Amino acid sequence: MSGPINHARAKISKIFNGEPQSYTRFNLAPNTDGDNSQVEVKLSTEVEEELDVPEAGHRHAGRSPARTQLCTSRNMFYMALGVLLIFVTGYLVGYMTHQKPMPSQGSAEGVECPSLQLADSNDEGVVNVPEPTLDWNDITGMLRSKLSSSAFFSSENHQAGSQGDEVLANKVLGIFSSLRMNPWNDEHYVQLQMPSRNDMNKVFFGSEEVGSPQGYLAYSAPGVKQGRVVYANYGRVEDLKYLQDVGINLNGTVVLLRTGKISLAEKVANAAKFAAVAVLIYPEIPGNYDLNTELYGHVHFGTGDPYTPGFPSFNHTQFPPSKSSGLPEILAQTITAAMACEIHKKMGGKDAPVNFKGKLIDFDSYKLGDSNNIVKVVVKNNEVDTRIHNIFGVIKGFVDPDRYVVIGAQRDSFSWGYAKSTVGTSLLVELAKAITEMIKAGFRPRRSIVFASWSAGDFGSIGSTEWLEVHTGTSDVGAKTVTKCIWCGCLVVLEPMKMEDGAYPFLAFSGIPSISFRFVSDEYFGTPLDTKDRLDIATGQKVGDFCVSAAQVAGQMALRLVHDHLLRLDVTTYTSFLRKHVSSVWAPTQLSARWLISAVGSYSRAADDLLNDAQNSDLEDEETCRKINDRIMRVEHNLLSPYVSPRDVPFRHILFGFGNYTLTALEDHLKNLKTPEADTDLLRNQLALTTWTIQSCANDLAGDVWVLDNMV
Repeated sequence: MSGPINHARAKISKIFNGEPQSYTRFNLAPNTDGDNSQVEVKLSTEVEEELDVPEAGHRHAGRSPARTQLCTSRNMFYMALGVLLIFVTGYLVGYMTHQKPMPSQGSAEGVECPSLQLADSNDEGVVNVPEPTLDWNDITGMLRSKLSSSAFFSSENHQAGSQGDEVLANKVLGIFSSLRMNPWNDEHYVQLQMPSRNDMNKVFFGSEEVGSPQGYLAYSAPGVKQGRVVYANYGRVEDLKYLQDVGINLNGTVVLLRTGKISLAEKVANAAKFAAVAVLIYPEIPGNYDLNTELYGHVHFGTGDPYTPGFPSFNHTQFPPSKSSGLPEILAQTITAAMACEIHKKMGGKDAPVNFKGKLIDFDSYKLGDSNNIVKVVVKNNEVDTRIHNIFGVIKGFVDPDRYVVIGAQRDSFSWGYAKSTVGTSLLVELAKAITEMIKAGFRPRRSIVFASWSAGDFGSIGSTEWLEVHTGTSDVGAKTVTKCIWCGCLVVLEPMKMEDGAYPFLAFSGIPSISFRFVSDEYFGTPLDTKDRLDIATGQKVGDFCVSAAQVAGQMALRLVHDHLLRLDVTTYTSFLRKHVSSVWAPTQLSARWLISAVGSYSRAADDLLNDAQNSDLEDEETCRKINDRIMRVEHNLLSPYVSPRDVPFRHILFGFGNYTLTALEDHLKNLKTPEADTDLLRNQLALTTWTIQSCANDLAGDVWVLDNMV
């Protein structure tokens, strides 16, 4: 792996005019040492052998003053690249097993996907299937030679379901066809929320109209609400609790928030928990920008079509009336920074604390609001039945074609979306071209690669989630890695994946190992400022260099998963992660956690035994390798709680999902054990179900049923 990684690192370092940093092994392990530590991802500088036991590959990396200065001095640059790379290499890498044949274009029925036709096929057109022979250095060198700067797609309007979105979809479909990748179109009819063409959304301060914003928040509750306006910083739980602590009752209020820190959907969900009736959110972007810049987004605290939760959206499919529990019941609307300034300047009440103060107005002018500051919010959004298209192409594997890696990118955008979606789509196509050329040159992947162009990503990963909802019930899925890599020029760090990541539903809904990439900042997302000209200026006309470097890293990760006999996913990293959670459960209560501790012990032994089996396996025995890989892949899937319906609780992952069946919920419940509202019966149920979810995962990881007695 050293050649391409060093090549990519050198490019990045050259662009930043800094020295190349030292990296060793790449490991997708979660940060188990606390929320405030940084973890440096290290990429291998040596050719690795397939049977090496994965090292931890990470250490605490406190940022030195020099590095801090470098990151600060490149703020504008990171801002643009943050916008660029969350979907530039915002590829999700999933792995699904035992999948039914893939659907044909325009059909939900399964049909066999023929393999890519190669020059070495025989007279009957049957492709010869030699055992993969190229070593890893050959493969990475070939990828590096085939990748080139992208010819970027362009579309002024490519909102999900629009004509521009369909034009781009057809372009991708045409390219996949020309590459003989047997492409197909996955069509869904979904409910998207859009502003009314006749009635404008409006905001009033007292009797005076503040403005009629063009931007909006999809899936807001419609209607008219008014109340005392309260400034609540980013809308985090700690921000709202602070307001309560200083005597401000949020019941019936209109909460004014700035962008940043958490997603728009989470801001609205938090405000609803504190009984607010409406939320106004404005963009606060570093540097000089037009204060009249509009902001677009969605506030569904979930993914997929919120009106078909847990099941796919097809035309004429009869489902009972339903809606996602993540749909807000309060109003939510974006306003421009200019409108926010007008509201801020009219607000009275207590001074805002220092950490609430932004850059819109004079530092001393931020107020929390008083009882006479009344704001009215009018939201007239409508649900619109919309047809969307996911476009796929496949490069079929030569040994295990029914096992495959997904490389995907969002195609749509509310506005220009150049960095958020256009660049990602372009790189998706470039990777497809490069790997197809590698096949012609002799590369023989063991497993298949599916290239996916998703629509309706800006409405909450709708395209990818609907596809998962079609296939999850027919696939045995699972596995490892729960992190998001963040490039900060000088550091690469890991953080838990969030709901707004395009790969999140693969991890938390379907239990598929996933990873996404981004640079540290994404302030331009959802605004008309996300343009090619702005990105070119911010990167010094070097967008192509960054894209090629990013594609090399993402491409290598995918190729490693389809090339090696055994998957490089280290199941032992969950042991320390689970032990950390168990220690927090055990400490504050007198309830017995003996069985929970025993379950974690079972998992630890099963994970160690699997590594031992992998070390001692015969790589030429395809059935043995397949069985070991299947055991690895089922880990993530087995961490989805089997005790709740995916319709009611879509994100069932006990470590990274949401709801009462997660370890985080169990810990929070224990913290409140001594409060009057504590429910000890619920706590015991949570403890029991969590214990058996982990034990069941350990049992499956152990392999054959006759092995289980040795785990007690």
